[in-house]
Amino acid sequence: MTEAAPLTGHALIASYVKTLDGSPGVYRMLDGENRVLYVGKARNLKARVSNYARQSGHSARIARMISETRSMMFLTTRTETEALLLEQNLIKQLKPVYNVLLRDDKSFPHILIAKNHAFPQIRKHRGKRSTKGSYFGPFASGTAVNRTLKQLQKVFLLRSCSDTVFQNRTRPCLLYQIRRCSGPCIGLITPEAYADLVSDAEQFLSGKSSKIQADLAQQMQEASDALEFERAAALRDRIRALTAVQQSQGINPRGVDEADVVAVHLEKGQACVQVFFIRAHQSWGNRDFYPRTGAGAEEGEILEAFLAQFYDGKPPPRQILLSHPVENEDLVQELLSARAGRAVDLRIPKRGEKAELVENALRNARESLGRRMSESATQTRLLAGLAEAFGLDEAPRRIEVYDNSHIMGQHAVGAMVVAGPEGWMKNQYRKFTIKGEGLTPGDDFGMMREVLTRRFEKLLKDDPARQSEAWPDLLLIDGGAGQVSTVARVMAEMGIEDLAVVGVAKGVERNLGREEFHRPGEAPFALRHNDPVLYFVQRLRDEAHRFAIGSHRQARAKASTRTPLDEIPGVGAARKRALLAHFGSAKAVTRAGLPDLMAVPGISEAMARTIHDFFNERG
Repeated sequence: MTEAAPLTGHALIASYVKTLDGSPGVYRMLDGENRVLYVGKARNLKARVSNYARQSGHSARIARMISETRSMMFLTTRTETEALLLEQNLIKQLKPVYNVLLRDDKSFPHILIAKNHAFPQIRKHRGKRSTKGSYFGPFASGTAVNRTLKQLQKVFLLRSCSDTVFQNRTRPCLLYQIRRCSGPCIGLITPEAYADLVSDAEQFLSGKSSKIQADLAQQMQEASDALEFERAAALRDRIRALTAVQQSQGINPRGVDEADVVAVHLEKGQACVQVFFIRAHQSWGNRDFYPRTGAGAEEGEILEAFLAQFYDGKPPPRQILLSHPVENEDLVQELLSARAGRAVDLRIPKRGEKAELVENALRNARESLGRRMSESATQTRLLAGLAEAFGLDEAPRRIEVYDNSHIMGQHAVGAMVVAGPEGWMKNQYRKFTIKGEGLTPGDDFGMMREVLTRRFEKLLKDDPARQSEAWPDLLLIDGGAGQVSTVARVMAEMGIEDLAVVGVAKGVERNLGREEFHRPGEAPFALRHNDPVLYFVQRLRDEAHRFAIGSHRQARAKASTRTPLDEIPGVGAARKRALLAHFGSAKAVTRAGLPDLMAVPGISEAMARTIHDFFNERG
C-alpha cells in the first residue's frame, strides 16, 4: 500500500481550519525545514485561516507564501490587542521573510534638564530615564539635539558641565566668557535667578516661546531705560539667539502642538517611511526608515507593522498624522494608547496645515527612496564586480571586514565592519577587546586569530546549520599573505571550508591605488588603477580602519580614567564618585584613615574597612 503524500499549501491549511475556533490569536506558517515564513494575528483564527485555504483571490506574495507552507502553529490570546502585541514581538524575534520588519529601531535622543543638583545641568540624553529631571524630545538625531543645545545655551545660560567639573571649578570657564553660561560654579548667579533661567528653558521647550521672548524684550527695555546698556545688550543677544532657535527648527506649525507625522512611499517593492517629530509647535527633526516589506506588502500593512514596532519602547505622542489608512486601525490605536497611558489619536488629514505636514513628509519619503534606490543600484553593480574580481560564484550578500588597532600592543582592539547590498550595516559592527592570553604584545597574526576564533565560535554555536543571515559570504582582511594564512588556518580548524577570504595589502610601494589582493594558496594580484571595484574595496578597508582606530581610542581613554579605586571589590561608580568628591583625588583616598573613610556619605563601616585594608595590603 502506497503512503499518501503529505499535504501542502491550500490543502494543508484547510486541514487546520477544522481544528480552530473563533478565538483571537496568532498563527505561524512554516516551510519544510521548519523556518517561519510568516507570523499573523487574527480577531477570529478560524475565519482568518479559512481565507488562506481558498484556491484563488490571493496576491502574488500571499500565493507564493501559501505554496511554501508545510505546517502551521497557533496560539490563542484573550484579546485582539494581545494578539497584535504578540505578533509584533514574534516578528522582531523570528524575522519571517514574508512579514514587514522595521530594521532600525534604536532609541532617539532627548534634551534633559537634570534636577539632581541645586544648579540643574542641561544635556543630551539617550536611553532609560533614570535621572531625575525634565525630558524633552524625541529629536530625530544627535545632530539636531546638539544644534538646539548650542542655541539654548546662548539664550538661557544653563550649565552643560558635569557635576565633577562643576564642583572643582575655581574660576569661570570659557563658556562663561563667551556668554554661553551664567557661571553658577563660582557663585556668579544666585540659585533663585538660576531657577528662573531653568523655568524659562522648560517653558520654551514646552512651546511657550512667545511669552519668553516678550519677557526678555520687556527686561531689555527696562535695562535700557535704567541706562544699564551692558545688561540690555546681553538681553538683546539672548533674544537674537532665541529667534535663531525658532528659525532653525524649519517647520513650526501653529495648529499642531504634539504629533508625529508618518508617511510611507512604496515603489517597486521597496518602502520608505518618513517620520517628522513635532513637539511644542516646533519641528524637532525627521528620520527616514526602510522597513523590509515582506516580499510585497501594501501601504496599510507596512504602516500597521511600522507603528507597532516603532513605538515599542518609545512613548507615542498624543496624535499621529498618517499618509495612508492603517490596517486594523482600532487595534493599533488601542495598543499605542495602552503604551502611552493615555489616548493616542491616529488621523489622516485631508486639508489644512496638518495635511500640508503629511504632504511634506510624503514628498521627503518619495525623494529619499529615490536616492536610496539609485545608491542601491550602484551598490549592486559594485558587488557584482567584486564577485567577478575575486572569483566568487555570486555577488556577496554580506561582507565582513576585519582590522586591528593598538600602540605597541597596548589597548589592542579588533574591529569588524559589515556591508551588503544596502550599504553599511552599522548595527552589525562589532569590536573585540583583545584578551591576549599567551600573545606577544604587537602580534598582529595572534590578534587576528583571536578575533576570528571568537567571532566564528559564536556563529557556529548560534547557528550550526549556517542558515541565518549572520553568516558572511566574503571576509576581507586588512593585511597580506601572513594574515590570510592565519585566517585560513582558523577556518580550517573550525571546519569552515567554503568561505571566501581575501587580504588587502598596500603593495610594495604602499601607495593608495596599488593594493595587492591575497587569497589562500594563490598568487597575489592587483586591479587596474581606475577600477570602481578597487575604490569600493578601499572604502571597505578604510571603514574598518576608522572603526578600529575609534574603538582603540575609546579603550585608551577609558584606561586613562581608571584609578586604584576601580580595583576594590564593592566600589562601583557611585561609591567612587563619593570618595573622589570627599577626598579630592584617588591618591588622597589611599592615604585616608579608617575614621575618615567612614565619614564619606554612602560608605559603611564594613566598606571603609575593605577600602582601608585594600590599600594597606598593597602598601
